[in-house]
Amino acid sequence: MKNNKLYILAFLVLAFSSCKKELDEININPNAPEVAQPDYLLTGTTKTTVDTYWGVTNNMNSSLLFAQQWAKVQYTEEDRFIFSNSSFTALWSTGYAQSIAGFNKIIEQGDAQGNPNYKGVGLVLRSWVFLLLTDAYGDIPYSQAGKIKQFVTPVYDKQKDVYYGILSDLKAAQAALDPASKAIAGDVIYGNNIASWKKFTNALRLRIALRIADKDATKAKQVIDELQAEGGAYISSNAENAQLKYDVSPQQNPVAASFETRNDYRISKTIVDKLFALNDPRLPVYASKTENTTPQTYVGIPNGSTNSEASAIGLANSSKPGTYFLDAKAPAVIFSYAELLFDRAEAAARGFTTENAEDLYKQAIRASFAQYNLSGTAVDTYINQATVQYDAANFKKSIGEQKWIALFGQGLEAWAEQRRLDYPQLTASVNTVLSGKIPVRFIYPGTEQSLNGQNYKNAVSSQGADLLTTKLWFDAF
Repeated sequence: MKNNKLYILAFLVLAFSSCKKELDEININPNAPEVAQPDYLLTGTTKTTVDTYWGVTNNMNSSLLFAQQWAKVQYTEEDRFIFSNSSFTALWSTGYAQSIAGFNKIIEQGDAQGNPNYKGVGLVLRSWVFLLLTDAYGDIPYSQAGKIKQFVTPVYDKQKDVYYGILSDLKAAQAALDPASKAIAGDVIYGNNIASWKKFTNALRLRIALRIADKDATKAKQVIDELQAEGGAYISSNAENAQLKYDVSPQQNPVAASFETRNDYRISKTIVDKLFALNDPRLPVYASKTENTTPQTYVGIPNGSTNSEASAIGLANSSKPGTYFLDAKAPAVIFSYAELLFDRAEAAARGFTTENAEDLYKQAIRASFAQYNLSGTAVDTYINQATVQYDAANFKKSIGEQKWIALFGQGLEAWAEQRRLDYPQLTASVNTVLSGKIPVRFIYPGTEQSLNGQNYKNAVSSQGADLLTTKLWFDAF
């Protein structure tokens, strides 16, 4: 009798298993892959990430305003720093839920398929996302991020540790990337050119080395020494800029997409005044002519204007960003040749390398002009001005001001570098709500307080109050 019961139980288990298998098979779509292919995943995740980086919330409506490259002519609350804890969710939510999750999957598939180049590219792009996040928020989930099965509520790592971790990841990426190994597909940044990815990887390592230089010069120099010892190359022309080239609608540049339906933004008076003062030939590229005829032709809106003040200047009497940036196919620049040269100039100025800082500084300005097809005697005349010439006694001012101009449109990076180098020296409008201060970080999304409360509290306790004015670790002065 006992054996009969066991036989019946065994039969039921087998029958259930068979039914479950049949149900599982029924639920499989024969026309769709069970696992996303790395090429499609790479294209989609990259596009989503760059759209977030270049789009309204993190660029046009925040960092470009903080860096005083753009200003608001309508609905000016953000230009007066009126934000809530729901204002800065896009970079966080997209960064973690889509970008890091997607690039982690590409890294895993690179390992599974024995393709080190998918792994390397995934590591580089994931590192860039972590860099955007920590530059904006400070302490963030890093070591436990993207591991949802293990860590539902990831800890926040200190910004210093995040930078050091990214540097380690990028070094691993550099070792993995191999032009002689298996090819990849789906790369919308470099068209599957692994040699270019290796140069971009080194450029990011140099960027981060300088980001930490005022806090840990020893570590910064160590990174640069490693780069030199490895003999690796950097981005060496504008043709090698890390950027996403957009297309016509519906794949247009997010800036162009915004201006198709909105008219809220203008170029900032701060940068217009600077370009006028320097007789800078980039002014007609960065700014559109005013719709109405005006004495200046190019008119910026003062940052922090009230709605009535901006309205008094008027939509037709102020300059939109230049048509170059409003074009549907305009690229979203992640890392330019000009930035790379400015970084090398600064590394030399700090004594980290033996290169000629002044020469690299001039090359950087030329590269910025060339990025917009500007060349000839006008460039020479510009560089030879006393107000543009390199000042070795105050390299932060020379490099900081010219780099700020060169980074026009790259709000998150321009804002990060202005905070780090403290040039140009910007002034907040009396209409702003931060007692004369300009934001130096994004505040954490309000959802973190409810979904990851204890780790959020630990981060605030470590880093400081969750305010726009709390300086981050890298921002030393």
